[in-house]
Parts: sequence; C-alpha cells; structure tokens
Amino acid sequence: MSRERLYLFDTTLRDGQQTQGVQFSTAEKRQIALALDALGIDYIEGGWPGANPTDSEFFVQAPQTRATLTAFGMTKRAGRSAENDDVLAAVLDPGTPAVCLVGKTHEFHVTTALGITLDENLENIRASIAHVVARGREAMLDAEHFFDGYRANPDYALRCLQAALAAGARWVVLCDTNGGTLPSEVGRITAEVIAAGIPGARLGIHCHDDTGNAVANSLAAVQAGARQVQGTLNGLGERCGNANLVTLIPTLLLKPPFADTLEIGVTREALQGLLKTSRMLDDILNRVPQRAAPYIGASAFAHKAGLHASAILKDPSTYEHIDPALVGNERIIPMSNQAGQSNLRARLAAAGIAVAPNDARLALILDTIKQREDEGYAYDGAQASFELLARRELGLCPEFFEVKRYRVTVERRKNKYNRMISLSEAVVVVKIGSEKMLSVSESMDEEGTDRGPVNALSKALAKDLGPYQACIDDLKLVDFKVRITQGGTEAVTRVIIDSEDGQGRRWSTVGVSPNIVDASFEALLDAIQWKLIRDQVEPAA
Repeated sequence: MSRERLYLFDTTLRDGQQTQGVQFSTAEKRQIALALDALGIDYIEGGWPGANPTDSEFFVQAPQTRATLTAFGMTKRAGRSAENDDVLAAVLDPGTPAVCLVGKTHEFHVTTALGITLDENLENIRASIAHVVARGREAMLDAEHFFDGYRANPDYALRCLQAALAAGARWVVLCDTNGGTLPSEVGRITAEVIAAGIPGARLGIHCHDDTGNAVANSLAAVQAGARQVQGTLNGLGERCGNANLVTLIPTLLLKPPFADTLEIGVTREALQGLLKTSRMLDDILNRVPQRAAPYIGASAFAHKAGLHASAILKDPSTYEHIDPALVGNERIIPMSNQAGQSNLRARLAAAGIAVAPNDARLALILDTIKQREDEGYAYDGAQASFELLARRELGLCPEFFEVKRYRVTVERRKNKYNRMISLSEAVVVVKIGSEKMLSVSESMDEEGTDRGPVNALSKALAKDLGPYQACIDDLKLVDFKVRITQGGTEAVTRVIIDSEDGQGRRWSTVGVSPNIVDASFEALLDAIQWKLIRDQVEPAA
C-alpha cells in the first residue's frame, strides 16, 4: 500500500521568535536551521526579511540546507501594485526558493483591521501570489484567522483560498490564529474545505495552542486530508505557543493511522536525535527542559510506583506506549519511599549494578532511602544521588577525594561606580591521595554580574581536582531548585541540582541541610562523584 507524502513546515525561527523573552541571534538561527535540516524537516521558515536586522542578516548568512528555505511576509497593500510594494519586495530580495505570505481570510479583519473592501483583499491575495510565482518561487498563503473567518462567512473564506490557488500558490495554509478552535471543528472544517474543491495535497494546517489543543488540532486536520503541517520546536510561539513538532513528529512517524498511511521526511534513524534537538533549543534559550514533555521529557518514561516497575521488568509495553530509545530517551525507575525491591533492582541494573534478588543489602538500601526521605531528601528526582547512596551501601563507591573544609563569604559593598553590589567568594580544600589542594573562586561572571555563593562554591570545587580535572572540565550546572521542607525550627532546605556534560548526559543530585549553602555543596559533590564513576575514572593512589 503506497503512502501519501505529508510535509513538515517549521516556523521556529519566525513564530518561535515571537515568544515572550525569546530573541535569537543570527548564529543561533543558523544553528537551529541546521539541526532542523538534519532532522528531516521539509520547509524551514527563516523569518521576515526587512522586518528586523536579525532576520535580514540571517537570510544573507543562511546555511545550505536540503530543506526548502522559506521567507515570510504579507500580501501587498491596497492602492499599489505588487511590483511597487516595498514590503513585498523586501520579502523577495533574499531569493529564497519559497515565500509564504500572510493574507486575511476573515471579513471582520478585512473591513475593520485593514479598512478595505472584501474585493480589494481578494485582489491583494491574487496579485501578490502571482507576483511571487512570476519570479520563479514556490508560493504559499497563510490564511490568517481562517477558522474564525469560515465560521463567520464560509463563502468568502473559501474565495480567499481559491484566489491564491488560481494565482499559482503551491500551498494554502489554514491558520487557527487565535488558537480557540477545538479538534472536532478543525477536522470538520478541513474536510469541508477539501469537499469544496481545495485539494488536500495543497492544503496545510497552522495551529496555536491557546486551548492546549494545537497538536490535536493539527492531527485532526491531517486526518481530514491536509498534507502540510506547521509547528515549532518545543511548541515555541506567541501567547501559549504553536503546535509542538517535537510531539507531532513521533506521533506521525510511529502511531497508526498516520504511520500506516503517510510518509514524512523524518526517518526512524533521525528520530533518535529528537531529544538532542529539543535540548539544543532549551540550551540556546537557557531554559530548563520540561520534565513531563511527551516523548522526550525526563519523566516521559519514569516509573515510580512499585506495581508499575514490577510490570515493566516483565514487559516494558505494560506501561510504555513506545520504546524510549526510538526518540533518544531512556527508561527511568525512580527511587522513593514508595519503592519496592523490584524498583530497586531495576534501577540498580540500569546503573550496571547486578544484585541477587535475595541479597540482604537490598532491604538495607530501601530502609536508608525511606529514612533519608523522612529527613527531607527526594530521590525520585535525583537519580544520581540515589545511585551513589546504593553504591555506598554495597561497597561499590570509590573515594576519589576528600573535602577537608570549605568557606563561603558574602560581601556587600560599593564598587568604583558608587553602586552597591554583592560579591561571594568561596575557598575549598580537598585531599587527593596524600596531596591537599586549595582553590579559590568568586561569584562574578564575565559580564560583572554576581551569580551568588553557590556559583562561587561550584567554581571553586571544580577549579582544580588534579588528576580528575580533564573529566569534569565539560561539566556544567543547568538547573538549581530549592525547597524548604517541614517548617518552624524543624525546617530544612532541600536543593536539587541538574548537571550536564559535553556528551549531552544530564543527571540530578540532591542535598539537604538547615543551611542552603551546605545543602547545595552536598548536591555539587554528588554531581562530580557521579560523573567520575560514569566515566570510569580510576581513583588516584
């Protein structure tokens, strides 16, 4: 049975940049474009030439891609020809193989927002698309507010699509611009559009996530016959975001009926890099990845309940809808005070530690976990610290170094500009073999900003670990979470730190103390210890 081609159109570099707090540099846009191309995306929308310096510069420096690079703009303005519209000319100037123009399809927006007649708007669409086609480019119309416009006046909304197709548009894209349409209605209207004579093979879908249904709406349109689907990496976009391609892609590639009837440009081999691509964008934005994100989240294949973990050991399909390795993820059996021995043995096995089912030390480890969680520790979110705890109980945790002492000072003073600043300084003394090493670091970064006492402590601890330095040079902190447990005079601070290395591995460690700095230091020590063990470093003599 032959499968129909479904085209993936990414708008991260344009729609994604409209996210509050997001501003890509030209170099970052190039990096994202190359990652999208490697993944197998068909169209990459680079931005709006002439709208801002970064977008214009990107098209000058755009990388060579297999994907079709697309410039975005709007249809010509009323009262002038397409040939004499400077805004439209700027969109065509970069010479991209494809051009996507946004045009109004909702009569309310035509008469109120644009202040022109319905016929003038139709002419703007027709003339603009024809102008793009005449210059040898692949043209497409982003039918803005289409679903709202179709509900208000279906005849006019359809005439807008027909005008674009008659002028030579390769695609007309139905946009749920306000993000308020629900899946059943998206599916119904898409089917009605096709029944009215708009070919599904030239029809796209562009959904926003204002009701949390952007992915579901996109799938509904695809099931109804649309053959281009637009979205962004990690669901970036204005307001609540756009349809998340990181969720859509594995669904389309792995799940029936889509996988049975449709073919996309992403291969199963490329799909294994999906998590890495998603994390790359989070790193660029300095954001913490969403743990509960479908497919690629750190918790997407985490099985905490003892009953679940026991079943997973027998057959992973009992509680997993796909093999996590298909998207570059991995299974996690978290440890907590709800854990049973099946959880514990599965987690130890995942760490490469084999323990017999009747080993008395298993009960000891469980007792230790429950006691420490009663003290404020949380191991279900700190797998690396759990592994170190288990290794210590099993006698499998090498001692790489000993911290003899540390000190952190915080000073608040005026700088040379007579401004009040704070500055932290940390001193750490470690013993490696028979040698003591003292390291000092402060919290000021390259831009002159104080990063706080924990930052100073982290830098001092990792500044000079002698024979282990090469192993930890690529270690960095990516998240730092603090929670006060219990209350009153019994209150203690729990710190969870997420770390990452140059291989893209991430791990979490936990520390608990009445003192936030001390709790942080405990978590930092565990992070380094886990890295040394995982890299199979031999302890110094």
